[in-house]
Amino acid sequence: MANIVLAHGAWSAAWAWKKMRPLLQEAGHQFYAPTYTGLGARAHLATPDVDLSTHIQDIVSEIEFEDLNDVVLLGHSYGGMVATGVADKVASQLARIVYIDAFAPKDGQSLFDLVGPKAEGNMRKGAERDGEGWKMPVNPMPPDTAPEDVAWAGPRRRPQPIKTFEQKIKLESTEPLPPRDYIYATRNGPGDPFRQFADRARSEAGWTCHELDTSHNPHITCPNEFMALLTKIMAGGK
Repeated sequence: MANIVLAHGAWSAAWAWKKMRPLLQEAGHQFYAPTYTGLGARAHLATPDVDLSTHIQDIVSEIEFEDLNDVVLLGHSYGGMVATGVADKVASQLARIVYIDAFAPKDGQSLFDLVGPKAEGNMRKGAERDGEGWKMPVNPMPPDTAPEDVAWAGPRRRPQPIKTFEQKIKLESTEPLPPRDYIYATRNGPGDPFRQFADRARSEAGWTCHELDTSHNPHITCPNEFMALLTKIMAGGK
């Protein structure tokens, strides 16, 4: 079946996809979920110098060292920044990119550019107050997350190096991109930063937009429904 590579979200890591792993394996897929430098099981490698390019290279290296082709690249949330950078480097090895309630930057944009000055200011203040100026404290999980999932995920989440949100992405490749799908979580609350990308996916060539009746973390809150949509997307469905 498919070679699926994950670019996970901020403050998170491969562990957060624990519910999805058996579903993907049962469907016959090979699932690769590298954890970014400085997060999850690699939190001990966090330094002030870890930036977006570091995380892009984490995923590129996984694809290259595992000799992967025809990759379905999943980018969740901040992972959309990473997936966009990965596609710029290894587009010929990708079959499809699936953005999951994710940021989809254009050349020269940072994540801070995409969330706006208010959200940026709040995160910078948190880093100054609780993260030595360079570690952004974890943000709250969506309010509809089950208490047992909050209890499981909370202790595993780690501060995010601020340069990963500050660095502007640089896109240089002239290779054509594979088909891109956008999964928009319709239960996002006020100040939703992801609607802009869903709207773009509905109107821009090369994109297909899908909706899922969930909040921001479908891999945690509704894995079976999420898996059904991924299966449809990978089969070429709209």
